[in-house]
Amino acid sequence: MEEAPPSPRVFLNHLDSYCGRNIGEYLSSCVVGATLESPEEEEEGDENYSVFEDSTDPKRQVYEIVGTLSKPESTCPRFAKETYAVSSQNELLSHLLECEIVLYNITEDANQIEEAMWAASALHAEIETFAKRKVFILISTIMTWGNSKPPNPENPEIAFNDEDFRKRKSHPSFMDYINAEKHIAKLGRTNKKKFLTYTVASGHQYGAEEGLFHYFFKMCWLGETPAIPVFGDGNNIIPTIHIRDLAVVLQNVAEHKPDLQYVLAVDTSMHTLGEIVKGISKNIGPGKIEKVPKENAFLSKELTQMQLDMLFVNLRMEPLYVKENFNVKWVAEAGLIENIAQVIMEYKQTRGLMPLKVYIHGPPGSGKSTIAKELCKHYKLHYVWINDVISEKIADLERIMAKEADRVEEKAKEGEGEEEGEGEEDNEQEEGENIEAAKELLDEIKENMEQNNGHLDDEFRIKIMKDKLMSMPCRNQGYVLDGFPETYEQAVDLFKEDDEAEGEEEEEEAKGKMPKFNQIIIPEFIFSLTASDEFLTNRIINLPEMKVAGTRYTEDQFLQSLTRFRKINTDDMTVLNYFDELEIHPQFIDIAVYEDPENSLTVPKIIKEIGEPRNYGLTDEEKEALERQAAEERLVKEAQEKAEQEYKEAKEREERMARWEEWNKQQEEVKKQELELLEAQSVPLRNYLMKNVMPTLMQGINECCRIRPEDPVNFLAEYIFKNSPDIDWNKQC
Repeated sequence: MEEAPPSPRVFLNHLDSYCGRNIGEYLSSCVVGATLESPEEEEEGDENYSVFEDSTDPKRQVYEIVGTLSKPESTCPRFAKETYAVSSQNELLSHLLECEIVLYNITEDANQIEEAMWAASALHAEIETFAKRKVFILISTIMTWGNSKPPNPENPEIAFNDEDFRKRKSHPSFMDYINAEKHIAKLGRTNKKKFLTYTVASGHQYGAEEGLFHYFFKMCWLGETPAIPVFGDGNNIIPTIHIRDLAVVLQNVAEHKPDLQYVLAVDTSMHTLGEIVKGISKNIGPGKIEKVPKENAFLSKELTQMQLDMLFVNLRMEPLYVKENFNVKWVAEAGLIENIAQVIMEYKQTRGLMPLKVYIHGPPGSGKSTIAKELCKHYKLHYVWINDVISEKIADLERIMAKEADRVEEKAKEGEGEEEGEGEEDNEQEEGENIEAAKELLDEIKENMEQNNGHLDDEFRIKIMKDKLMSMPCRNQGYVLDGFPETYEQAVDLFKEDDEAEGEEEEEEAKGKMPKFNQIIIPEFIFSLTASDEFLTNRIINLPEMKVAGTRYTEDQFLQSLTRFRKINTDDMTVLNYFDELEIHPQFIDIAVYEDPENSLTVPKIIKEIGEPRNYGLTDEEKEALERQAAEERLVKEAQEKAEQEYKEAKEREERMARWEEWNKQQEEVKKQELELLEAQSVPLRNYLMKNVMPTLMQGINECCRIRPEDPVNFLAEYIFKNSPDIDWNKQC
């Protein structure tokens, strides 16, 4: 069997970044040379011509991806053959020389500009040692066109294309980028048989987990603001490209090796910032936008200066060279808005933000509400209880009516309401609230409730509940349904597809088939709480009076509710049967086993079955709160430790002072005793001196003064010696 040639090796910096990860993953599955195939050959082959599936075919090769990481602690991506933690330029150069294609992305990290220029220069210096021709591709940004004048001032609708690259004028903050482009282009013109260089000017990238536009996607997904901000008037046109389409363009450049060194990688859309934000808001957020001053953008902690510059760019661009010369199967040629549903799905899947939908079923008194609320708290989901949903809907309809009344009153005022802001006008158009329809629905609900002693017919309950489950918060984060639907019929009506014709539904039921269901709102997990009537009754009886008062757990109401529950859940067509038929099998939990009135043991069991949360985790505010709490606890602990240390030092100081005072006291006592001893011992000597020495000494001094000898000291000594009464001179002689 013929041995397959080695796969081309591709170097890509920062494989763990948004751009590096997506480009690297795509190229690692690309069939080498696939873009060189003619369209006819592509149609005959696999639908996705660039994905290599038959690894046993020796004629088919995929690229080997190697590169560096932006963070040393990052794990090696699964698609990468090798990753390098280089400590010197010589070491990095040795790795670059092993690769046939070198991709340097500078769109995410400006610190990579200098390294990219060095890498191209270092490879160029080794050009004579190349066994094969190498290709160096700089992934730059359209921001190097930021200050370019329109190609035709008389017709601003005309777009830039690749051939206008020599006229480009960079945004002031991106001068280093254009310098790198020119430097690398110059290196590629010296010996094209050995070394080719290209610049791919990328539009603002989107897709997968999102890059620049993640700020808006996250804000919409969280649903914490009624309107998504558009900075400025929002009329600036932003060139964009899906991250996978950028990867396809790079593959085409590497394989086609075009004569033109500069390629524009943008899609065909020419959407404004306002249109992009509105499209995101409408499909994953509140559906509204709010135009705010540009200055407000600088207050956001989540947007860097580089990202703000990119959001404010205003350029019309057309990927003329890509369309005419490359073989590109576009993921999103028409842009973000036209492909918003696909882009949102990619965003949710890549970031693990898929909604978590849970239905809790069980008899009254089983603790459904307590468990549902605990699950919502743990997973950050929306608690959905039919009574709350009805109250919320009525309040919303009343708000619409009040808003309309205020608007009419304001318009009636002279000189007011004649001029509306552009943002308000857009929001009113987008809101599309049909006042007459809202009034009609509100009247119907109130009339139905009056006829049914405050209750609603299933027709209205299903409609209101479906609207709730189809709301963006429930579609984004998910929900926990508390006990509704209760019957098979309610479940069918609630979860069926809206566009399903009634005749088709009846036909399906007649054939014994399940009607189609709405996958967007259908629960993913079904938990049914079970317990005997005796157990439930005893639990309610033992509840404190304060918990029972004002609830439906009075003796008569509870027994009626329990009887009704048993009746509708013993037929052949129960709500649990509905989910069983859809292959969403309920999990039964016997709450009597735990003998736990607060269901504190049941909740962890359900959490274990569901798994990890599917959200962003803690919000910035929650992180700040936890950090603040940790800081406060640390300060308290430090204060306690400091107080203990100060007390300990004070006590030691006090003991030390006490010992010092005691020592001083003892020293004083010793000195006193010594003085007393000396005093006592000196008395006889003083008496002797006063009696025998002092009189003779005084006489000698007087005599010395009278005679004035030459040596007074010697004279005085002899005088005392001769005249001392204790000396017997006769004996001495």
